[in-house]
Amino acid sequence: MNLTNIPEELLYRRNHFAYPTLQEEAYRITIQGAVSQPRVFDNQTIRSLPSRNVHVVLECAGNKRAFFEPKTFGEQWERGAWAQGVWTGVPLSELLRYAGMKPSAQEVVAEGWDMGRRHDMPGIFPFARSIPVATAMHPDTLLAYAYNGSPLSPRHGFPYRLIVPRWYAMASVKWVRRIFVTESPFQGPFQSIDYQYYPDKTNPQIKYPVTIQHVNSSILTPRDRSIMRKGRHAIHGTAWTGLGEIDRVEISVDGGTSWREAKIERPTDRPHGWVLWRYDWDANQAGEYSILSRARDTSGRIQPMRAYWNRKGYGYNAADRIKILIE
Repeated sequence: MNLTNIPEELLYRRNHFAYPTLQEEAYRITIQGAVSQPRVFDNQTIRSLPSRNVHVVLECAGNKRAFFEPKTFGEQWERGAWAQGVWTGVPLSELLRYAGMKPSAQEVVAEGWDMGRRHDMPGIFPFARSIPVATAMHPDTLLAYAYNGSPLSPRHGFPYRLIVPRWYAMASVKWVRRIFVTESPFQGPFQSIDYQYYPDKTNPQIKYPVTIQHVNSSILTPRDRSIMRKGRHAIHGTAWTGLGEIDRVEISVDGGTSWREAKIERPTDRPHGWVLWRYDWDANQAGEYSILSRARDTSGRIQPMRAYWNRKGYGYNAADRIKILIE
């Protein structure tokens, strides 16, 4: 597989409600709220604006949830809820400049066409999330309409979705219907109830929001529970972060007792992408091995040996671990 751009058919899918059915020709996006000139943008106008191509790692906040101990409720993702590719779209800042944000603006909310009922409160709710004004105005925050050079599919946000680099992917709202600018923190249920870290099992008042990605890595080859012969083997994987850059990846072949540095391949044109790494291991003794990877970024964050437990199972980033048998 080309690990630079994961094909769309392998891009993970996660949504809270049914897929909406939308027609591109009749599509409109409104911008309202704390703006001086509320606007409605049709498809033709959006496509006429300057666009950008941005390599971005999308990671579900629940990626690797299945590895938490004790277990948490939710989609039991293992290593599959993350991917990287090229997103093409119009910087959200271009649209916001047309509308003219007021000085009092605090957050920018994207609301999708996907909506439905929740089990914990009455009513119909759209999926909606906010990001700070500074994040919304970053030139790489996109209203995207293509992935890897092809139009978005209905399952991945056609015709438009938000792409927010370095944040967990709940911020990259799909099927964008409208954008509104707020003068106070947004309190929708997918902002104030879901996608919050709850570190206490019983007290829901102790919480803080899920935002940027933790530093993380995954071992891609060999696969967990592989059986291999003695000899030299290449251990491959990826690493990514929401802050700064990955500056070191370490490998342990003895369950974390000792660590050795892996070689990093760092593309210079993908500041929001992952890095690929490789470690060549001389496996000369038969037996069962526990192999771990851990990454460090330039902000000083390093993968812990044990993930920060929270009862919704978000942000798992413990050192990745596989077991193999050498015969």
